[in-house]
Amino acid sequence: MDLVADLAAIRNPMPTPDAVAPADLYSDACAAVERHRIDDAHHLEAASDGLDTDPLLLALEEARARKTTADAEIRRLLAYGREFHGPRPYRLESLAEASGMTPSGIRTAYGAEELSQVSHEIHREPNGKAAKPSRHRD
Repeated sequence: MDLVADLAAIRNPMPTPDAVAPADLYSDACAAVERHRIDDAHHLEAASDGLDTDPLLLALEEARARKTTADAEIRRLLAYGREFHGPRPYRLESLAEASGMTPSGIRTAYGAEELSQVSHEIHREPNGKAAKPSRHRD
């Protein structure tokens, strides 16, 4: 058993044949994943040695960090769709379906911090009075 190689395989799953289009690129896709696995194993080994930590715990911490980053991006995108998208915001149902949330969850998913971040990035303010910050959820 090679813990680091196992973790690299879990973090970089092989594609299924039906997931690659065109089908004749399947072997190339598998080769690319194999290269990613090798690079990832080197990264995990070096990082865990350098930090003197268990590779599995490091992999979990990295996955959690990616999740936190993705969740923050989702909140900013929801804020944009509801508060910055022009005279008619995206419908709660559409945003809920795309984000995997409930319509009522969309209303509380973002707050003043996300509105400020979006405003800063796109260089404009929210659309008028409808842009009241919702309760921020961590």
